[in-house]
Amino acid sequence: MTATGERRVLLSGLGFAEGPRWHEDRLWFSDMGTARVMAVDLKGRAQEMAEVPQRPSGLGWLPDGSLLIVSMGDRRVLRLVGGTLEVHADLSGLVSFDCNDMVVDGRGRAYVGNAGFDLRDRPPRPRPAELVLVTPTGEASVVDDQLVFPNGAVVSPDGETLIVAETFGQRLTAFTIGEDGSLSRRRTFASLPGHAPDGICLDAEGAVWFADATGQACVRVREGGEVVDRVDVGRGCFACALGGEGRRTLFILTAEGYSGPAIRSRTGAIETFTVDVSGAGWP
Repeated sequence: MTATGERRVLLSGLGFAEGPRWHEDRLWFSDMGTARVMAVDLKGRAQEMAEVPQRPSGLGWLPDGSLLIVSMGDRRVLRLVGGTLEVHADLSGLVSFDCNDMVVDGRGRAYVGNAGFDLRDRPPRPRPAELVLVTPTGEASVVDDQLVFPNGAVVSPDGETLIVAETFGQRLTAFTIGEDGSLSRRRTFASLPGHAPDGICLDAEGAVWFADATGQACVRVREGGEVVDRVDVGRGCFACALGGEGRRTLFILTAEGYSGPAIRSRTGAIETFTVDVSGAGWP
């Protein structure tokens, strides 16, 4: 077990937290429930960084330091410049449903997923959805359309591999990234029957931590599918990130659920554990 130490609640009273990113000595995240992007330091001091009326999700930074934010409801990627939000890319003509998580690599290329169908449908009707590449200058194109709810994503330290969580596909899928940002050599990184991988993060041994949206746990898995670690949190677990000193703090974003009552009750929280293997790559 590489997650050690006392379980600590860093921040509570959130609506529904997603998209955690360690940046400039703070954990940045989106609170979908209150339509805000926040940043919190390791002492639990939080600050509002932006308000996104159509619900924020994935976060990342361009090489010039500008923050990119997924705006879910209007299916756009926004750019925060001098405290003002601008449209970086409009994806509404490319995606099947509201945009969700995103990873931005070291060259400023963003990969944005979406659920592919209305999550409120009953019974649910999962179907393949689009993964969209957004260039640093805002041009957008579909680079894969066979992922079953492309959700959390990471890019390897060398910038050559993208790993995407397929929440309803119950797997992590890897691609080789081309010089132009295109994807090839699609392959299964880990088959995860019985799990619903949501947000993910990568460590220096090439293993992936994934938040299991239906399993109330954060799970560490190696390429090939071997599960080597598990942190049980006893309630919904929707995203994770590695940060802090040496990137050895595992931040887990939890909540009692993602329904309206859970959001209105502000059950969202950020919990922390210490791990032996540091984070790597992007985000």
